Amino acid sequence: MNLFELSILDFIKETFTCKALDVFMPFITKFGDHGIFWIALSVFFIIFKKTRKMGLTMGIALLLGFLTGNVFLKNVVARIRPYDLNESVTLLVSRLSDYSFPSGHTLASFEAATAMTLYNKRIGIPALVLATLIALSRLYLYVHYPTDVLAGAALGITFAFLAFFIVKKAEEKLKKNAA
Repeated sequence: MNLFELSILDFIKETFTCKALDVFMPFITKFGDHGIFWIALSVFFIIFKKTRKMGLTMGIALLLGFLTGNVFLKNVVARIRPYDLNESVTLLVSRLSDYSFPSGHTLASFEAATAMTLYNKRIGIPALVLATLIALSRLYLYVHYPTDVLAGAALGITFAFLAFFIVKKAEEKLKKNAA
């Protein structure tokens, strides 16, 4: 599987590498670094009553993803990064110290963007576009395999829906107890 996925990464590198993307992709990938952008956005949404449920959903999804993806799966699967198999690749970003599967950048981005979309499509759709660009940047930068990114997106979407369900059930319980 790794060789097939490396051939996809090599195709991306050979086909799409250009000066503009060499600047753009390291910039866009930073929006996924440690989930900070998405965490800050969820805290911002929690502050305002109108967007509080969206912010809580984002926060719960991000926590689920961190625990499942970064704490559990990365260490259980222990998949080495593609640039460790193909050492001839010149990296545009720093080498990473954790494992490759799943893509944490993609996971956090799709959790937050999906949660936003569930509450407000007007801001959710652009967030999904950003999440997709972040996911693609991980491939372009040769730091993740395609299946790392696909798993990150699938898990992110799943955790967003799960968090949405949790918030909805908590809201129903609060309303029932208040009545």
